[in-house]
Parts: sequence; C-alpha cells; structure tokens
Amino acid sequence: MFDLSISEIAIIAIIATVVIGPKELPRALATAGRWMAKARGVMANFRTGLDAMVREAELQEMEKKWAAENERIMTEYPALPDVSLADDAAAQEPRMEPLDGPPADASGSPDPINDRPDLPPAGDAKS
Repeated sequence: MFDLSISEIAIIAIIATVVIGPKELPRALATAGRWMAKARGVMANFRTGLDAMVREAELQEMEKKWAAENERIMTEYPALPDVSLADDAAAQEPRMEPLDGPPADASGSPDPINDRPDLPPAGDAKS
C-alpha cells in the first residue's frame, strides 16, 4: 500500500519522537494502530460489497445467457405432439412375462419338509 524505505521510516520515527516526545509515543502509536485497524475494516467492508455487486452482475449475465440458450434449444427442437404420458410410458416400459412354474411333483401334493435341499429327507433319520 505505502512504499516506504528504511530511511524514510527512520526519519518519521525521529520526527515523531521529537514532536510527540518519548513519554507519549507509545500511546500515540496505539492510537495510530487503532485508526489503521478501522481503516482496514472499512476497506474490507467496501471490498466485500464490491465483490457482491460484481458476483450479482455476473449471475444476471449468466441467467441471460441460459435464457437465450434455452430459447435456442426450444426453437431448434420444437415440442412433440401432445401424447398421453400413460400411453408413452406403457409403450417404453418393459413387459414382465410369467416364468414357467416348478416341475409338477409325481404325487401331486407338495411336501414342504422334503423340498428343502439343506435338510435330509424326513425318513432318513439316523439312529
């Protein structure tokens, strides 16, 4: 921000010591520090507001571009004729076909105990 060399800072320090005095110099430096902090706060607030305005302007520009692109796409690809959504969905949905059932048992009645492959048949109990 400021371009001060070592020689310029030394001259300012000597003049401040002579004008303010060595006794009041620490209080004067503290006051100057507070003023600098306030100035930095004001600048940060200004910068934040400026950035927000730039961001808002960019968003408006992007919205205009998107609206123009959307309009171009809508004119290039006009809407399809009005077709019932139910008919369209039914035509595109895969149909489920029934599977063949399990083979018919010779006895005709299913045996839920002997049908389980992880259990031995009921008549094969080991003694």
